[in-house]
Amino acid sequence: MALIITDECINCDVCEPECPNEAISQGEEIYEINPSKCTECVGHYDTPQCVEVCPVDCIPKDPDHPESQEQLYDKYLKLVSA
Repeated sequence: MALIITDECINCDVCEPECPNEAISQGEEIYEINPSKCTECVGHYDTPQCVEVCPVDCIPKDPDHPESQEQLYDKYLKLVSA
């Protein structure tokens, strides 16, 4: 699954620079994750880096974008070859 940032986000700015796929950007009110770029850091790290640095625990899996580890890895391969 891709990840999603909930409205509990405090706009602390720590997640955006941690994303190796540049999937996180400032939205109208809070940071947002582009699900087409989010691989949960598969291919880069063992754990999602945005989740690791988030001080308020507002980055769960996005139930609207279910993906297996294999699908996340395939997405990673497409992103790094683009």
